[in-house]
Amino acid sequence: MKNLASLAALLLLAAPVLAQAQQPSAPPAAPQRPVTDTYFGRTVVDNYRWLEDTNSPETQAWFKAQGAYTAAVLATIPGRDRLIQTFADYDKLVTVRYGEDVKQRGNRFFYRKTRPSEKVGKLYVREGRYGPERLLFDPTAGVASGRSVAMTAFSPSPDGLLVVVGLQEGGAELSTLRTLTVATRALSAESIPAVSGGSVDWLPDSRGFLYTPNNSTDPKDPKGNLDTKARLHRLGTSPARDPELLSRLKDPALGIRPDQYPIVFSSDDRAQLYAVLSSVDNRANAWFANPAELAKAGKSGSPIAWRQLAAPTDSVYNFVKLGDLLFLHSVKGAPNGRILVTSAANPNPSTATVLLAEGKLNLTHLAASKNFLFVALSDGLNERIRQYDPRTKLWADVPLPGGPATGTTNLVPLDATHRDDVLVSATSWNNPGTLYDYDPATRQLTVSVFDVQPKYPGLADLVVEEVEVPSHDGTLVPLSLIYKKGLKKDGSNVCFMSGYGAYGISATPSFSRRNLALLNQGVVLAETHPRGGSEKGQAWYRAGYQTTKPNTWKDFIACGEYLVKNQYTSPAHLIGMGTSAGGILIGRAITERPDLFAAAISNVSCSNALRGENSPNGPVNVPEFGSVKDEKRCAALYEMDAFQHVVPGTKYPAVLCVGGWNDPRVIVWQPGKLAAALQSASTSGRPVLMQVNYDNGHFTEDKQVAFRNFANMYAFALWQAGHPAFQPAPVAAK
Repeated sequence: MKNLASLAALLLLAAPVLAQAQQPSAPPAAPQRPVTDTYFGRTVVDNYRWLEDTNSPETQAWFKAQGAYTAAVLATIPGRDRLIQTFADYDKLVTVRYGEDVKQRGNRFFYRKTRPSEKVGKLYVREGRYGPERLLFDPTAGVASGRSVAMTAFSPSPDGLLVVVGLQEGGAELSTLRTLTVATRALSAESIPAVSGGSVDWLPDSRGFLYTPNNSTDPKDPKGNLDTKARLHRLGTSPARDPELLSRLKDPALGIRPDQYPIVFSSDDRAQLYAVLSSVDNRANAWFANPAELAKAGKSGSPIAWRQLAAPTDSVYNFVKLGDLLFLHSVKGAPNGRILVTSAANPNPSTATVLLAEGKLNLTHLAASKNFLFVALSDGLNERIRQYDPRTKLWADVPLPGGPATGTTNLVPLDATHRDDVLVSATSWNNPGTLYDYDPATRQLTVSVFDVQPKYPGLADLVVEEVEVPSHDGTLVPLSLIYKKGLKKDGSNVCFMSGYGAYGISATPSFSRRNLALLNQGVVLAETHPRGGSEKGQAWYRAGYQTTKPNTWKDFIACGEYLVKNQYTSPAHLIGMGTSAGGILIGRAITERPDLFAAAISNVSCSNALRGENSPNGPVNVPEFGSVKDEKRCAALYEMDAFQHVVPGTKYPAVLCVGGWNDPRVIVWQPGKLAAALQSASTSGRPVLMQVNYDNGHFTEDKQVAFRNFANMYAFALWQAGHPAFQPAPVAAK
């Protein structure tokens, strides 16, 4: 077994190399303690099962030593600190950044605002769209230096007199809810911990709200998000006495699974009460009831008389109520999606009529203002928005500048209960976009007061190229390429290729300042669109799902081969990156084709799929990836498992594994075990590092933390892919 003490010496053999004088000492080795499991006749050995016990002092010491060693190595890479400064410089070009979650209550506008000098956003309010603004809440006020605190969400009450804010620390995503009085900026005494995301749904009288907390504030608690309960909180009462509204134990007739997350909310017009059993399954498991049931349940604790709105077999992805009608986004028998319409008082997907038939474009979003329905339709890369008026039964296009080549659209109703106006924008790989106020009645766009137009360097020099690449089975896979004008296709370019391919999430075009920092250093960016996303509809999603999951990483490999064949880059300069569920993609790509990549980034990554169910967020993800309790899906999980496919004696590329100690989605031992296995197995002489973020979870709003985190990842990869700005100076001969 190769131990970590030899890693520093191996770094000297790597090409590129670290200067000898800068080389830090290595952390202690990760002992191999084999644990053998048998899955339906297949024997599987796990040498690092002990790393799953994150409460163990030995495990904690290993992660701390790995993190310290990685931090020391990364600090020696020329260009890393300049990259952090570039991120900060580009951020300063945005004189002020408004969050897209602008909310209107009466004449009051509530919004998140971040200045370049601030790490996280603050909550503001203004009277009227153009009125003077007032600071309502600063999440960092009174916080000790060094602690990372952010506002995950805010929800104004219907009367605009109160706001619930969700506060999180260290990127843990589990928020503590506090109620703020707008007039005085005073926080109420009661607080509600462990609410995922921090979102709530207010009661119509503004005297309370609906929410669903986790069972624990510990993101590593295996029972933290199992058998959760939707609750009702009345202001001024103890949260400990908040009555249950919906749960597996309270509502046995609904067949709620332990991993399903019960959410109760009202329709925008408050005329209907809804319940959704949320999970990673995109198909809605939804119920409805009379709102009067809510008051009864809150007082007596009696069960709500729920009636089924849509079962998973109905394949309804979303629903919106407008007046007496309920509009359904359905993919049943229509992989690209269609819109059905049914009675809101007595909805029935099986008898609903077709409002918008399935077409060549994918239906991606459904939203509503007071009187209008909005749908987003995509050709896989570019979206357009259409609006429908149930009163006139007429469709019309939302006239976004750019016509059909808009990129990715975004539409945010300001107050769907009382108003029709919305915020709308579109962004693409090389266009930050413009935020507009849109009136659907007149179909007029006006540049919003919340729009900010920075002048970024290099935008005019960017080229966007969209191609399709034949995969292992001949299927054509979309590939987006962004690079600077004058690119020479001679194989010498550093190329940064990323991918995801899970949950039906598409890699839609979007502008990124971090990407621009790479592009302006001559890096070619390649965004893959593998199966598992929805770029080509639901059939594309299901072709990279559970037993068909190998298509996801094989599509990624095919894109890399295309880039090499057409001399955009070469294996000595190709970087691969996957994040979260994209860890399956990058992990299996480098274990199947280690020769194709110079470097890989496995970021907060699902790397040990066979053991996924043993992590806190694992049971929730069974509908997406499968369970070891099912023979077929267990075999599929083994195929997805990068950790189990690490082969000793293989020349693996340089790899940076990244884990968040407070990550509630992918527990830190998932990338940790992959790092341990690669450090022991690889014979390439290239470094394998484990970055541990103790001030971060899956992600974080804290700009300083995010800048450092991404600069570390990019600098490592650019160093190993031979980018000249990230190479250490040669050691002088003695």
